[in-house]
Amino acid sequence: MNKRKNQVFVWPIYTRVIHWLIASTFTLSFIFSLKKNLLNLHVAVGIIFGLMLVYRIIWGFVGPRYATFNTFELSLAKLKFYFIEKVQNRWREIPAGHNPASSWFTLIVLSLGSIISITGLLLYGIQEGKGYLGFLNCHYYMYMDILFDIHMYLSYTLLVWVIIHISGVLVEQFYHKTGMLFAMITGYKKTKGIDSKPGKYKSSLTYVFLLISAMVFYVSIDGRNNPFVVSIYDQINYEQENPAYAHKCGTCHKLYPPFMLPASSWERIQDDISNHFGEEISPDHKKEDNRISLNEQRTIFAYLKENSADHSTRKISVRVMKSLDGARGRKSITKIQYWKDAHANVPPHIFRSKEVKRKANCFACHKNFDKGMLENIDIIYYK
Repeated sequence: MNKRKNQVFVWPIYTRVIHWLIASTFTLSFIFSLKKNLLNLHVAVGIIFGLMLVYRIIWGFVGPRYATFNTFELSLAKLKFYFIEKVQNRWREIPAGHNPASSWFTLIVLSLGSIISITGLLLYGIQEGKGYLGFLNCHYYMYMDILFDIHMYLSYTLLVWVIIHISGVLVEQFYHKTGMLFAMITGYKKTKGIDSKPGKYKSSLTYVFLLISAMVFYVSIDGRNNPFVVSIYDQINYEQENPAYAHKCGTCHKLYPPFMLPASSWERIQDDISNHFGEEISPDHKKEDNRISLNEQRTIFAYLKENSADHSTRKISVRVMKSLDGARGRKSITKIQYWKDAHANVPPHIFRSKEVKRKANCFACHKNFDKGMLENIDIIYYK
């Protein structure tokens, strides 16, 4: 006998919790993706989204009544009839479990969401060189753009389906008066059927997944120092790697990481060393800071070209090389198309502000830039 008259208990508490976690983690992860310095939160929440999808897939086989895949209405004929009846009969009776539309929507979420989660983890490892899959960066960096496109376009596709789903729920709530909006809150539907029974072991499975998810999230939001997000790249110690570069170049300005520019750009800077961005540099210059011996010059530029974008699998290096289009030999990173694209949405007044002063001052907006670290979490946003 059912607990409530004219109502069926369809969704136990753990089913509702997982439903809202899937919905909220996808939404939050999508929002966090819009800000580069929130990448660590995007990844942390995205991992929870993926774990909840794994749980829901398992639930499709061992879950309670109305949650398993064998109760889904997947006939195209029934789907067509569902929409026809929806238009023709405002007061039709709804099924206790998934109707044909929600059955298909659940499969869409699980399939698209799974691909989004997998490509996200691969992208984090291959493009960012981070996490457990960071080791893939050096061998598969050439696929980062393909993975990014798949990840992004499927995320927008799933967002469209979510909007369609929400619209359908609102139509049920306010036009058909079925109380559908509250079904995933109270667990009850205004229909006929047999109450679903939670089950002790099923509840335990849910709590295990929630505990694991909470632990993973807590660890992941660190953004730096744990296996889920740690970078394969170490901070550059210029003093150890090339003392001449550290002392001679670092005396006049902060040190730019070699991997930001192609070897052709470092060669042009070397050829124009006597007029180094308005400064005269020579072995016998009167000013000691502007005095660099020929041997030091050779040592410095050999180091810069050896570690240039041509020889790096970092995201910025790969993107710089792809954006050159034959226009090699740019002396400044700000003249390269990738830099222009990446900063297209930065208001011009930011570059003129007292904090930044000029476009080439990467150090103002990227903490630890002088150590060769271009972490999204380190980006500073000015108003």
